[in-house]
This record gives sequence, structure tokens and C-alpha cells, in this order.
Amino acid sequence: MMQPGRRNPLLPWFIGLVVIVATDLWVGYQMFATACQATGLAQVLVLVVMPAVYLVLMYLTLRSQD
Repeated sequence: MMQPGRRNPLLPWFIGLVVIVATDLWVGYQMFATACQATGLAQVLVLVVMPAVYLVLMYLTLRSQD
């Protein structure tokens, strides 16, 4: 019988971080290297604010776990 191992509690944070970095790279490429003419505010919201909010929420979620 296999015994279940204890999962790393930071695994969701690492996965979320990888998703955020990949998304930022893709969106940044779309905004700066192609003909996408997004406004400066939209660029800041997508590339800075959304990842920051996500990471803060993930941190608070992990902190509330036992």
C-alpha cells in the first residue's frame, strides 16, 4: 500500500507564480511587439496590478492555512 506523502504547502503559490510570469510575458509580447494599441492604463493593469493582487491573495490564502 502506498502511503500518501505530505504535499508542499507552497506548491499552489509556485504554480500561480509560473502562470503569472507566463501570462505577463505573453501579454507583454502582444502589447509591445505586435500592433496591439492598448492604452498605458490597460498595460499597467494587466502587467502590474493584476499579478500583484493575485500574489497578495495567494499569500493571504497560504497564511490562513494551518
